[in-house]
Amino acid sequence: MPQAQSYKNLIVWQKSMEVVSFVYSLTRKFPREEIFGITSQMRRSAVSIPSNIAEGSRRGSRKDYRNFMLIAYGSGAELETQLEISKREKFANLEACLKIENLLDEVMRMLNKIVHELEA
Repeated sequence: MPQAQSYKNLIVWQKSMEVVSFVYSLTRKFPREEIFGITSQMRRSAVSIPSNIAEGSRRGSRKDYRNFMLIAYGSGAELETQLEISKREKFANLEACLKIENLLDEVMRMLNKIVHELEA
């Protein structure tokens, strides 16, 4: 990734920031006793995605950049699982979950493409 371009200009970063906002909004409605459970886990997973995209874009090598994109992808997979748990436990509105899942799927496809393009 060219150093002159900011990670903030990356569509994958922008969309992953939207995921974070939606997850925070969704989890505000979760049961109070889940604040240190699924609420915390989902927020950390969501925040990890754009954070790793940003960190990876500032690293010096393609290898480092690819590694951070893989970490972001893994965090996305965690969030997918946590969304499923929140639906099964009836913590979350299904419509809100679907909105996040669709956007997260788009982010995951972008990350997957980036990872494959960075393979040496």
